Amino acid sequence: MTIASIVHLLLHVVVPALVAAIFFRDRWLRAFLLMLATMIVDADHLLATPIYNPGRCSIGFHPLHTLPAIVLYAVLVLPKSTRLIGIGLSIHMALDLVDCGVMRW
Repeated sequence: MTIASIVHLLLHVVVPALVAAIFFRDRWLRAFLLMLATMIVDADHLLATPIYNPGRCSIGFHPLHTLPAIVLYAVLVLPKSTRLIGIGLSIHMALDLVDCGVMRW
């Protein structure tokens, strides 16, 4: 595992923690845990062969990382009842997209 991979994984924890601390202060722990739970979206990596490929861009490759899924995640931000899940999934996709850019750079 490369340093870039480790940083990428850490960002999947740190960014939701910062968003929870800044925007959901009164319920930061609940917000953080819900956003962190959205990392289960990476279960779709288990469908790939090989499961882990450090040079593969997740966006557009894995079923839960496709444009229709990403649009759904953005829509989940709108209702208050699904907002934290939508934010967590959107953060995840944004970080994965940045990772794809870093890999190509």
